[in-house]
Amino acid sequence: MSLSFSEIAHAHKDFIQHTLQSFEEQLLPSANEDAELVTRAMFSVRNQAIKPPHYSRFSQILVCQVQDVNTAEVTINFPEQTISCSCPKKDLCRHQLAIILKLSQYFISLQQWLSIWRSKRSVPLQSLASERSPENWQMMADEVLNYAIKGPQPLEPYTLSGLIENIRTKLQRHRPYEQEWQELFNLFMDIAVSKHFLLHAVKTKADLSHHYVQFFLENTLSRIQRSIDTLSKTTRLFATEPFFDAIQKNVHEILFIEKGATAFRLSLYLQFWTKLFNEQKRLKNELALLEQSDDSNTDIELNVVKSIFYILLSSPSQLEQAVETMSENNVEGFIDIAQYALQKDFVDEATVLLKKALPFLQTFVQDNLLPIRRQKFTRKLDHLYGQVQLSDSEELALYSSFGRYGIESFSNYLLRHNRLDEWVGLHQLYPSSIPYLDQCGLKDVVAQSPETALPLYHFYAMEEIQQKSRQNYKQAVRIWRAMKSASKKAGKLDYFTAYIEAVQQQYKRLRALQEEINKSNLLI
Repeated sequence: MSLSFSEIAHAHKDFIQHTLQSFEEQLLPSANEDAELVTRAMFSVRNQAIKPPHYSRFSQILVCQVQDVNTAEVTINFPEQTISCSCPKKDLCRHQLAIILKLSQYFISLQQWLSIWRSKRSVPLQSLASERSPENWQMMADEVLNYAIKGPQPLEPYTLSGLIENIRTKLQRHRPYEQEWQELFNLFMDIAVSKHFLLHAVKTKADLSHHYVQFFLENTLSRIQRSIDTLSKTTRLFATEPFFDAIQKNVHEILFIEKGATAFRLSLYLQFWTKLFNEQKRLKNELALLEQSDDSNTDIELNVVKSIFYILLSSPSQLEQAVETMSENNVEGFIDIAQYALQKDFVDEATVLLKKALPFLQTFVQDNLLPIRRQKFTRKLDHLYGQVQLSDSEELALYSSFGRYGIESFSNYLLRHNRLDEWVGLHQLYPSSIPYLDQCGLKDVVAQSPETALPLYHFYAMEEIQQKSRQNYKQAVRIWRAMKSASKKAGKLDYFTAYIEAVQQQYKRLRALQEEINKSNLLI
């Protein structure tokens, strides 16, 4: 015999209460769509539109049908704690809410729940959207954000993506219809969401280094960059100026948030001031604000930030003063400034920054930078320094600072200067693999001086032999084939033949190796 709704509700009270609370947090009273969803769910409960339940005691799965325009089937898997509906709506729908309310009525008052939920409504989003102004847009954002992100506890990182997507969906419903306003709306709301999240994270002492949080910040920055790129290529309407003023204010406040997500905040700030806010008046006003600010309350050094304004406003003397404060702790910020300067064709200013950074790079790369970032960062440095003029000693200092994380970059430097013997020595000092050698320019070395590469082939072949497996012996033979080709180009085929005979004699007890050598016809 199937259980009644009352029996099912009391058997799974915790899950039902938790699900109702989760739905309540997703539904915003100020949003007309959410208010209608709740009203229609309550209507289904009150008008007996929910058919008797089908419940399996063994599997603890509940299936209910809700009579609607089309009958919908809601399934609750209590062991897996999931709820789904057969209707086309992918996320929370009125049918799921109706079933949860139907089950909840056995231990709460639905009328009281509805009254409390509606009491949280302040200004309807639709009325704010109808009168377009930066103040109304900010109120819309605050209404949604204050409802969704609240409380003294930090957000759970694994819920962050879904939560932010729900917030954006609610805001997107009120995006202007005019195409010329849509990208500005997207940018305004992304900045508002970022600011609110960061302030809440600082207040609740959240871990902003968590990989889920970093993923969210990277995606947000990418969205903002796309909006900035689009807006920077379109003509601004006079009516949009107040909105850009409001965005500028929020971006400034994000920069001066007490701490956390430093790279995100700095990158976000620089994106605006190097791509979107390029009017001289704006630049001067923002620099004046920075000059008056105290950097003791933020984890971003203002001299780094002010450098981009000195570059954009052509103030070389002030730039030189700011650069004097460079150290291992802030060198990455100055490197970012140099990158933006090069994008704007301020090559001389970028050269000043990059040359000043040279003495700090080795300590920063080898000690301060996280290991997972070192190789990517050295490639970035190689690209940036490749755009400015360096002396031989400065180039050598640059590539020496990379250590093992810049082998590819140093290899290219040695090739450019035709220092092939040193190239070979580098790859003996830092063993890798033949495919990586090809990536670093082995073919170029063989083409220019094939005899130079012969010791390298020997070195890597011996590395394979030491592993003492047939698979490694096969790899050693492949290396010897390449060595044979290089010997032929160098006119030293007799040397190669004598070399292989010596190897056979030295390792005559390795039967598998002997077989692989004989099968390869290396001596023919």
